[in-house]
Amino acid sequence: MTADAQLIVSVERATLCVTINRPEKRNALSLGLLDQIGAAFADHREHELKCAVLTGAGQKAFAAGGDLKELDALRSAAEAQAMSERVHTVLDEIRYFPVPVIGALNGVALGGGAELAMACDLRIGAAHADLGLIQAQLALTTAWGGGIDLINAVGNSAALSILCAGRRLNAEEAQSLRLYEAVCPATEDFQSFTESFLNAYLSKSINVLRGYKRTAAARRKQLQNELKGIARDEFVTAWTDDDHWQAAANALKK
Repeated sequence: MTADAQLIVSVERATLCVTINRPEKRNALSLGLLDQIGAAFADHREHELKCAVLTGAGQKAFAAGGDLKELDALRSAAEAQAMSERVHTVLDEIRYFPVPVIGALNGVALGGGAELAMACDLRIGAAHADLGLIQAQLALTTAWGGGIDLINAVGNSAALSILCAGRRLNAEEAQSLRLYEAVCPATEDFQSFTESFLNAYLSKSINVLRGYKRTAAARRKQLQNELKGIARDEFVTAWTDDDHWQAAANALKK
């Protein structure tokens, strides 16, 4: 790992710690960075761990979305489908990691960043950490399984309302929907809050943690496998439509 690494990976207290390290870009997710995240989880599957934590550097953003300039170059249906499948596979490394994965949202998680957050088993948030599956604002549907994860978490009706409106949830609302397990008060240090939250898990037997994760992941995988083909095809249709390109052009101007 170099000083300018975009991803910081370490193991501490039987916990895999993965930190997105692009604070100057609000931790925007390039495809290469997403591949690195997937590799970090894949490389630690066989380690004697109890938990994993995925977070972002800085205080503004967990991940403010995909890298719009990079993604704007993908114009064909075949390119859109390949990108969707590539990143869905990356996020599956998180979904089906053998121990609980906690998304520690140090700041906003928007668009693709929200899909990354939803791939985690549990989420905690800083007081200002909004969660936004806001793809509808770009005339898109979710590409990487995040919409399916939302359905799994809150049910059909609530998920449909959030996704169709492209609503950005503040931390309090996310907690009320059980999308966040806990929210750090603005007066507290988020890293310390995260470490304290982990204690309840790290005090448990590794067999308990792995056993429950395996059971929960099996149910989650069933829903993903049932719906991911439909979700992918709808994403490709939306991606290649003129409404999306106009919305994307407007976003890039900003």
